Amino acid sequence: MSYPQLEVSLTTHKKIYFASDFHLGAPNHTESMVRERRLVRWLESIRHDAQMICLVGDLFDFWYEHRRVVPQGFVRFMGKLAELTDAGIQIIAFPGNHDMWMSGYFEKELNIQTFRKPLELSVNAQASTTRFFITHGDGRGPGDHSYKVLQRVFESRLARWSFGNILHPDWALWLGQTWANYSWRKNDKEIKPKFLGEEKEWLLLYAKEEEKKAHHDYYVFGHRHIELDYPVNDQSRIFILGDWIVDNTYAVFDGQTMKLHNYPHHSPEK
Repeated sequence: MSYPQLEVSLTTHKKIYFASDFHLGAPNHTESMVRERRLVRWLESIRHDAQMICLVGDLFDFWYEHRRVVPQGFVRFMGKLAELTDAGIQIIAFPGNHDMWMSGYFEKELNIQTFRKPLELSVNAQASTTRFFITHGDGRGPGDHSYKVLQRVFESRLARWSFGNILHPDWALWLGQTWANYSWRKNDKEIKPKFLGEEKEWLLLYAKEEEKKAHHDYYVFGHRHIELDYPVNDQSRIFILGDWIVDNTYAVFDGQTMKLHNYPHHSPEK
């Protein structure tokens, strides 16, 4: 299978940032607003040295774009993204399982390129090239067959058309948000999942299979809500980006090394 490719030349002293699983909108407006303000402060704090920001899925707990209607809310987050791209910072995004119904709003209004398939990103820095394999991670690797079937249904043209054309937008968005809130309560997002081990962690197994096809220095995923920096083999590592519900995790590549960091919950207001 061929994947989209992107090449970037990293300027000296500039960095690439990765983050995922913000789940804005959940579990309620009050808690989501606290998280959104924190995200905006983080984005502002990195603008001085960010050349690229990779948003690796589940930015929202539910998202659907009608042709002339977008979900209410998230104006601080969206405004900051627009401000950063207007300032020349490249931002790319990957739909996750909670916001798979992105259509074109990010590209048209925010100048954010969106990738539905895994992306092979080549970063040229300091006379060397570092290769990344990036995707949200839902439906990847072995197992979870029931979800993969459900994913194919939700991603079908019929499902997208029916949701957008049969239901009034108010009812459609209410239904989607209700389903997302049910999923939140069922899976209790406040409890951190655990690393399943080298033989069972499906995104690690997926990375190992992809590495057999072509070498990548770093495999970057969201979805699992765990923080992970782990070897795929002697030449490659997998990074799973945690979330912004519990740990406010993000990764930074400075042209030589890739590291996970945590943004403080009680960062000062700006």
